[in-house]
Amino acid sequence: MRHGKKINHLGRQAGHRKLMLANMACSLIEHKRINTTVAKAKALKQYVEPLVTKSKEDTTHNRRVVFSYLRNKYAVTELFREVAAKVGDRPGGYTRIIKLGNRLGDNADMAMIELVDFNELYNATKKEAKKTTRRSRTKKAETAPAAEAAPATEADNAPAADENKEATE
Repeated sequence: MRHGKKINHLGRQAGHRKLMLANMACSLIEHKRINTTVAKAKALKQYVEPLVTKSKEDTTHNRRVVFSYLRNKYAVTELFREVAAKVGDRPGGYTRIIKLGNRLGDNADMAMIELVDFNELYNATKKEAKKTTRRSRTKKAETAPAAEAAPATEADNAPAADENKEATE
């Protein structure tokens, strides 16, 4: 029974597991998305999200704590500069796991883990969906007849302007 055992050991010893997760976290921060197995993606999500939360407040202490986990100064710099700027207003849930199917060689469940704010396809559709509300539809319906009426008044004014030109000549 696995009572109280929350860590997935991933079939590795502690040192190997920590270094593997640190390496995967650096790759995720650098490339913004990586493909891996579902089990590793879930373990990586638990590993990375507290680090992203720490990066929202740029202090020397937080940089040192994150560096002790990642062990890569370029990944720490990118995390505190680019990633923290994009996720500054988000209260949590910085990563997304998308299941991809099974790997061809050994039939392992594969997944893509990505940083949520860096995927433009998902963010674009959500922003468009928020724009269309009942109020905006009624406002558009009210402005549409006014727009149709405006070209008619311009067309009426155009012949009058031509008559004025002829009268002055």
